[in-house]
Amino acid sequence: MLAVYGLRLDERLLGDQLSRLWLAFFALLATLFVLGHRTLIRLASRYVRARGLNYRNILVVGTGPGAHSILKTVEEHRHWGYQIVGLVRGSTSPSAGGEASLDGYPILGTAEELPDIVNRHVVDEVIFAVSRADLERLETLLLVLEEQGVLVRVALDLFPRTRAHAQLEDLDGTPLLTFSTAPSNPLLLGIKRGMDLVLSAVLLLVALPAMGLIALAIKVASPGEVLFRQVRCGLNGRLFTLYKFRTMVEDAERRRADLEHLNEMTGPVFKAREDPRVTRLGRLLRRFSLDELPQLWNVLTGSMSLVGPRPPIPDEVARYERWQRRRLSMRPGLTCLWQVNGRNELDFEEWMELDLEYIDSWSPFLDLKILLQTIPVVLSGRGAS
Repeated sequence: MLAVYGLRLDERLLGDQLSRLWLAFFALLATLFVLGHRTLIRLASRYVRARGLNYRNILVVGTGPGAHSILKTVEEHRHWGYQIVGLVRGSTSPSAGGEASLDGYPILGTAEELPDIVNRHVVDEVIFAVSRADLERLETLLLVLEEQGVLVRVALDLFPRTRAHAQLEDLDGTPLLTFSTAPSNPLLLGIKRGMDLVLSAVLLLVALPAMGLIALAIKVASPGEVLFRQVRCGLNGRLFTLYKFRTMVEDAERRRADLEHLNEMTGPVFKAREDPRVTRLGRLLRRFSLDELPQLWNVLTGSMSLVGPRPPIPDEVARYERWQRRRLSMRPGLTCLWQVNGRNELDFEEWMELDLEYIDSWSPFLDLKILLQTIPVVLSGRGAS
């Protein structure tokens, strides 16, 4: 009986092993098949296109810098499967421009001749690379091409000097050309918010005992409230109440005007290392950034993020130069690039530039990197505010 039971047990274990092996083998085989399939298609496409087959013929409307850029891109990526039939002058005037070709490609006529040019040549796609003024005049031609069943594309470098990222969106059937100088990917921003929620909740729970002791010490050390509350500017100028442990005497705000001569920062920000309003306990809290622990609640409730430009007060924002206001286009944070790159050793303009650099290069990985870099800065007390 025991032998039979042992045999059945061995069969079960062997069956589990075989199942796992088959599962691993199937996963490996599927991965190799997908990679091999894509590689084979890519190689086959390049082989076929190298012999002049399987191409889509493109007609470019415009002879300016935008058209030149498209021609150059197509030449550098012939494996995409595009070939240029020719160009059409964007202006409807027959006398516009005297050149017969551009970059070796023939200019087949003017915009008013476009329907006839499409009839005389095999054209799969028409790309409009013209100025905003010309595009408005050529609107009827887009409709004509649509009637003829020709695929139409419009180059969106209509604002060549803008630094914003352009993308086409849809508002219930209405196409919108969107320009954004701040991160707008909903998935990545969702990851950022998820990190904020999880980490702020965990850190709050871990820090609660220490926060209780700090609150008691503040109450004993000096008269006044334990928490300092101040209105700050958040995302795109939204006002919110920021929480910190009080590190100054009770009437600190009223005394600031008398201390302007101690300000060590350029611009509209006030910072003084030897600020007489800071209490002895407050200096210790500031040195290790313990006064900022209550801001984890701001992060948890969504008015702040763990990483982002530090939230300014409205009076400071009112004195910003126009280019400096872009730092409000991301949710403010507990730490940012300037805090791990010198903090108070930087002047105001360098501070603003680092905030904008953070916005322009933001990714969840960058947030994680800044958080890790913040830890040794805080523990060492370097650059304490």
